Amino acid sequence: MYKNCFKRVFDFILSLTALVFLSPVFLILIIAGAIEMRGNPFFTQERPGKDEKIFRLIKFRSMSNRKNKDGNLLPDEERITDYGEFIRKTSLDELPELLNILKGDMAIVGPRPLLIKYLPYYTEEERLRHSVRPGLTGLAQINGRNNLDWDPRLALDVEYVRTLSFRNDLRILIATVFKVFKREDVATIGSFTVCDLDEARRNKNG
Repeated sequence: MYKNCFKRVFDFILSLTALVFLSPVFLILIIAGAIEMRGNPFFTQERPGKDEKIFRLIKFRSMSNRKNKDGNLLPDEERITDYGEFIRKTSLDELPELLNILKGDMAIVGPRPLLIKYLPYYTEEERLRHSVRPGLTGLAQINGRNNLDWDPRLALDVEYVRTLSFRNDLRILIATVFKVFKREDVATIGSFTVCDLDEARRNKNG
C-alpha cells in the first residue's frame, strides 16, 4: 500500500513543504549562482527514472563553462569554483531536485538516478533499481555514497527496492540529515575513488 499509493503522497507533501520552507535559501542560491556562473545557475542532465523512462534532472551548477583556447571545456578540477565546492559539501546543489520530486520524476528516497550511458551495463538483478522512482537520497547514500565500489553500491539499491517500506524510508531520511550536517561521504572534485560504471564493467569483463 505504501509503495503504490502513500509514498507518492508523502513525497509530494514533503517536497512542497521543503520548497516553501527553503524558498529564501533557494532564491539566494539562484542569485549567487547566476553571479558566480555568469549566467544560468542551473545544471540539467537527462537521467533514467522509473521503468528507465528518461527525465531531466535539475541541480545547481557547481562548475563554470570555462574553455581552453581550442574551445574545449577545461578539466573539472579547473572549472569548479569555491562556491561550487561549498554547495557540493553542504549538498545544497541538490535542492532543485525537489522540483523533480514535485513533478513525479523522483522520490525523496530511492536509488540515485545515474547516467544514461550506464543502462547497458546493469545485470538483470541490478535493473530492479529502475522499478521505483529514483531518489534524492537512498540506502547507498547513507552507507558510503560515492566511496562505495559499484557492486556493493548497486546491491544496496536492489536491497532498498526489495525492502521498501515507510519505516525504512524514514530511517534513511533521518540518517541522511545527520550525514548532511556532518558532511560525511561528500564527493568533491579530486576525491572520486571509483571509475565510471561502464569503464568498471568493461575492465571486469575484458
